[in-house]
Formats: sequence, structure tokens, C-alpha cells
Amino acid sequence: MNHALPGEDLIEAGLKDLREGRESIAGLLVAIGSPRLRRLGLDLPSDLPSNPEHRLYHLLAKDDSDSAHSRYNTYLRHLTMFAHSAEHALRPLSSNPGFRSLVDKVVSIDFKQGASAIRTDLKRLQSL
Repeated sequence: MNHALPGEDLIEAGLKDLREGRESIAGLLVAIGSPRLRRLGLDLPSDLPSNPEHRLYHLLAKDDSDSAHSRYNTYLRHLTMFAHSAEHALRPLSSNPGFRSLVDKVVSIDFKQGASAIRTDLKRLQSL
């Protein structure tokens, strides 16, 4: 699957897992990044896991304790790259008159559609 933003597949999977109440690497990663992801307009569940940083590390350590630290840091980099790319994709268009209405549309997306709906609207923003 070709994704417009780096790490989008991971964020999309995390959103799905959180909505379905599954504890997963992707879901915990989205919970860690929830403040920044919400500022980007993603609609996250209100009942996020507590201590997602520790839970993610322990989940990774269960699989392979020797590489847990480096894999934890790698996942955090993926989260940061996704958020930074999404912010960058939106920033240059802030002076465009059509930008506000498109941002409002992105914010109002029914996230049952997942991050693919965001990707579609971001591509539309890029074409302005």
C-alpha cells in the first residue's frame, strides 16, 4: 500500500486498535502521540491506555528484551516523522483562503474511514 505520509500505515493501524480496544504496539504508539495527533485533527478515543510509554516498552521487551530499547526508539521516530510530515503538509497552505474550509473538513472526518481519508484531503490541499 502506497502511503502519502511516512508512518501513516502504523498510525492508521493504531487508531483501529484503540477504537477496537486492543493493546498493540501501534495503538500504544498512537496513545503516546495523542496530544500532537489531536492537534493534527485526528479523533482519538477518550479512554486511552494509561502509561502508554511503559506499556509499549514492556510489550516490546516481551518479544525480545535485548532489542526493546532500540525498537522503542525506532517506533517513536516513526511517530515523530508522521506528525512532522502532516504538520509540514498543512503549514505552507495556511495563507490560502480555501485552507480553512479544508482543515475544517479534515477535522470533521468520520475516522471509521481511517487515515486514508486524511491522506485524500492532504493530497487535495497539496494541489491548491
